Amino acid sequence: MSIRAVGLFFICISFLTGLGLAYFTVNEAVTVNKDDTLYQKINEEKEKYEWEAEDAKIDPVWKKTPGIVGREVDVEASYKKMKKQGGYDPDRFVYKLIKPEVSMGDLPPSPIYRGHPAKEMVSFLINVSWGEEFIPDMVEIFSEHQVKATFFIDGEFAKEYTHLIQMIEEEGHIIGSHGYMHKDMAKMSKADSKNNLEQADELLFALTKEKVKYFAPPAGSYNEGTVEAAHEMGMETILWSVDTVDWKKPTKDVLISRVMNRLHNGATVLMHPTEVTVDSLPDLIEKIKKEGYHIAALPKLLSEER
Repeated sequence: MSIRAVGLFFICISFLTGLGLAYFTVNEAVTVNKDDTLYQKINEEKEKYEWEAEDAKIDPVWKKTPGIVGREVDVEASYKKMKKQGGYDPDRFVYKLIKPEVSMGDLPPSPIYRGHPAKEMVSFLINVSWGEEFIPDMVEIFSEHQVKATFFIDGEFAKEYTHLIQMIEEEGHIIGSHGYMHKDMAKMSKADSKNNLEQADELLFALTKEKVKYFAPPAGSYNEGTVEAAHEMGMETILWSVDTVDWKKPTKDVLISRVMNRLHNGATVLMHPTEVTVDSLPDLIEKIKKEGYHIAALPKLLSEER
């Protein structure tokens, strides 16, 4: 055997030996001793760090409300981890996530006004049937502040301003439907509502190649048939819990105060592409974040994650 071959042989042996030692070191068994004061301490303290899972439900006021995951302490896994690492430390708890038994998809058609009230998160909803001149600035501000929003686009607007819709989508925002031609859907039959939504859906799909999942009725006007039509098309009907009322052209201070005074966990904040909204957004985003809220698009707000 050549000197080179001998050298390679010993290198391989050393490597494999090292792997074996590492394996046995990492996987060294820790026997669970339920009489150990550490085990008992974990058992006594675990309830402080556990959360109940909550099912999605139809709230009498807030209508369809998402559920939220719970968690429980894995006592044995936590014991082994703490035993290896030197003693009791609640930061070393090991958790099991508990999914709700009822999700929003299990519920009958109903509008959604907010996310789960335990979720320190809010979402911006932008209804778009006019204001094209302000959309590029809004999108740029969102990009600068790493915020994702949900834009509800009127079908007629989408047909005229295709480049804006594609720009919004390319920036990673969610595209929802605002119906077609800003009609009062509370005055429509279910069949007429479905026809209206299909017209908008066809245009939006052609631009984004994505199925629309969310629908915001113009002016928040709807009836039971509206919600059922959207549901049958695979869309949730979205309303809001905080309104900027920016279409009335308030001052920047009034708009920001109006939002901050009404902000809450799971809030949905309605706005439009207006001059005052563009002027207010940077400060509004910073103030919301300073209050400890995360700003996310609807899919994240309505998910069961905490």
